[in-house]
Amino acid sequence: MATASKVGIRGVDTTMYLVKDLDRATKFYTDLLGFEPTLRFGVGVEWTFKNGETFGIVSPPSTKWIPGSGVHFGVDDIKEAVASAKRAGIKFDEEDELITETPGCYLAFAEDSEGNYFILHQLKPNRL
Repeated sequence: MATASKVGIRGVDTTMYLVKDLDRATKFYTDLLGFEPTLRFGVGVEWTFKNGETFGIVSPPSTKWIPGSGVHFGVDDIKEAVASAKRAGIKFDEEDELITETPGCYLAFAEDSEGNYFILHQLKPNRL
C-alpha cells in the first residue's frame, strides 16, 4: 500500500499499554524487562531499549481501561525466557503447550499484572 510512504512512516517509535495501577504495572514491567524506566511522566512510564525501541504504560485518570495486546518482546532463548517468567509468577495462556512454533518464530503468550497480553518472541535464525 502506498499510503505509508506518502505519510512518511519510518517505523514504530513506541508502543503503549493502558494500565489500571501505574505503580504496580511499573514494578511488573521493570522486573520483566530487567531495567529501570528511562522516562517517567505524570500519567506514564517508558522503557527505551538500546536499539531505540520504546515500550510504555499509561494510566490517564479520564480514560477507561481496556486490555491491550500485540507487543512481542524479543528474546534470545524462548525456553529460558518462559522458564524465568514462570518462576517470577507470570501467567501464560496455555499451560501445557507454552511455546508455539511458526515458520518464522517461537511465541509464548502471557499476561501482565493489569490483564494486558504480551508475547515473548524468538525469531528463527533464517529470519534475521
